[in-house]
Amino acid sequence: MEELKKAACFFCHMNCGMLVKVVDGRPVAVYGDPEHPFNQGAQCPRGASALDHLYHPNRLNYPLKRVGARGEGRWQRISWEQAITEIAAKLQELRQKYGPESVASAGGTNRTDDWARRRFFNLFGSPNVTHTAPVCWIPNFLVETAMYGWSAFDSEVMGSRCVIVWGHNPAASYLPEMRALLEARQSNGTKIIVVDPRLSETAAKADLWLPIRPGTDVALALGFLNVIINEELYDHDFVENWTVGFEELRKRVQEYTPEWAEEKTGVPADKIVLAARMYATLKPACIQWGVATDQLGRATSAGAQARATLRAICGNLDVPGGDVMPGPHPTLITDVEMELNELLSEEQRAKQLGSDRFKLNSWPGYRLLQENLVRVWGKGIPAEWFCEAHPPTLWRAIRYGQPYAVKGLIVLADNPLTSYGNSRLVYEALMELELLVVMDYWVTPTAMLADYVLPAASWLERPVLTSTYGVSDWIIASERSTAPLFERKTDYEFWRALALKLGQGEYWPWESLEEAALHRLEPLGYELTSYEDFVHQIRFDFAPREYYKYLNQGFATPSGKVELKSSILEKLGYDPLPHYVEPLPPSTNASEYPLILVAGGGFMPYFHSEHRQITRLRLLHTEPKVSINPETAKELGIREGEWVWIETARGRVKQKAWLTTQVPSGVIQAERGWWYPEKDPREPVLYGVWESNINVCVDDEPDTCDPLCGSWCTRSIPCRVYRVEG
Repeated sequence: MEELKKAACFFCHMNCGMLVKVVDGRPVAVYGDPEHPFNQGAQCPRGASALDHLYHPNRLNYPLKRVGARGEGRWQRISWEQAITEIAAKLQELRQKYGPESVASAGGTNRTDDWARRRFFNLFGSPNVTHTAPVCWIPNFLVETAMYGWSAFDSEVMGSRCVIVWGHNPAASYLPEMRALLEARQSNGTKIIVVDPRLSETAAKADLWLPIRPGTDVALALGFLNVIINEELYDHDFVENWTVGFEELRKRVQEYTPEWAEEKTGVPADKIVLAARMYATLKPACIQWGVATDQLGRATSAGAQARATLRAICGNLDVPGGDVMPGPHPTLITDVEMELNELLSEEQRAKQLGSDRFKLNSWPGYRLLQENLVRVWGKGIPAEWFCEAHPPTLWRAIRYGQPYAVKGLIVLADNPLTSYGNSRLVYEALMELELLVVMDYWVTPTAMLADYVLPAASWLERPVLTSTYGVSDWIIASERSTAPLFERKTDYEFWRALALKLGQGEYWPWESLEEAALHRLEPLGYELTSYEDFVHQIRFDFAPREYYKYLNQGFATPSGKVELKSSILEKLGYDPLPHYVEPLPPSTNASEYPLILVAGGGFMPYFHSEHRQITRLRLLHTEPKVSINPETAKELGIREGEWVWIETARGRVKQKAWLTTQVPSGVIQAERGWWYPEKDPREPVLYGVWESNINVCVDDEPDTCDPLCGSWCTRSIPCRVYRVEG
């Protein structure tokens, strides 16, 4: 029998629609879905490799239990029942001995149903759930939410006259977004401004490229504000009627002249003025920011404040062709409504690691935000991603037992040895655990250290309900193309099985993800008998697009207006106005580390640390490359294709030199996520995780992190580069 299934690829955030040809229950071909609103039938190399991933001989297929020393690679195949029973027993033991906060979890990027994890941990009693949230999308979202009551992340590029692409390279990472940019310019004459130290694939298509010195984004934004305010280019009506704190802002930005910004950023003052005028006068306009802006260390949230202020004073918030604040889906049962956050006690919330210091991305800030969001929107943002334990603080708690002991860690869709800064500390922490559980597609370097390794179902083997973590006003439903092969399971099945063993059964009535998804869809009012009915008959539900929503409901802030001087940030003890801060403390060894390292950017065909097992993808990009300007390389005696050491005060790794004028002299950009699935998995090699993994070189010392959200710096790290000899 032949069928055509409607699936969604989650090899990246886009969740592009896929059509899967299934013959006798077996997927045999995968195509881009022309009716899907994101990719419209297109398919990148990752999506094209889906069947290689599904049937790969090295995929994890059965639960494994460690029987040797950590990292020795000696495993015993066990049943799911044994695995769940033993893990549950150990969790219970740790909870009784150390308290529920002694168990934590680390998650990855959108391969799981995160509400299920948070539901489990709220019922278990631990606040210590984490992702790479401080360096991935969340700081910008939270700062914007503090200032105007939801992130305006839905940029209407096709209706815009000017788009600033800031710290983002969609031509290499999010192809549908790049297509929209080019179509907007062709159809509407939209001007594209790109802010990027590197002449990226996107910058190469820009009308105006601003090659800033890495890490100085906030200085550029403050320079824009100075020009726009002093030249009276802002939206006077919007500022007068819908903002608070403008006069304080006007005074604050006087010191941030274009000439001052030139000194900080390296961008000529006349170009700063030109870009500011373009953005302020070509209305409507929007700003598309990328995760590079979340990775600026101490300057992360300050940059987000300045960019949010630009959007607001120019009148581009929630307007057609501007930056739209979608709000939550009004009728869908969203992620936050599935998490059961109300069941985590105040006593346990107070124990969340890092919440005493990095308050905006943890319970103190989350509580203040939610009060206003629920008042205006009727529901808020999920705790997953937006209210989490601080990763560097978590690793230190595991390693050193301060402020208290963390003894158990459950890792899903994540490879912490490659995905977090200061990889050596992460390793030391993992080795201290009494229980490490990893659920993944592969035995990764992190999984090699686990007590239990569990096989995860991929997107071809599970349904996918897409709603941007529950913060979008739309929903897209996709189905599984086949039942999970071998003994692979979804993360929901794992959490539910564990929950049942620990006495949480009354809170987990849905036996499958499809049942849970159907429950969430019921308030939409469709007459459905199954989740698959929704996929085939409806699939997309977009709430009616409304603009200028603030005219009826105000902004979800304490004042009901855009708070250019944020009362929430002030209440949490932070500077309430945009301000300048360096991404890292002043270097004390500049002569030893004279170059600037940009530690990683997204690049095809990989996503983070994934896909290096897939032969057809590996052949496209076989080895790690570090981009070096030819002038810099000549000064250092480095030739094209040579292996070079990249060294910082934290550590060193090697990558192959790629000489290119895309990066300026004195700056290098290293690739992220590298490990070698073909190398020895055992200690001390661990698939070569120490060889080229740039996070070995990244510091995560809490004193160098963003004070609001805890972001560590990956974009302006002092380093040196030299040839690998021998």
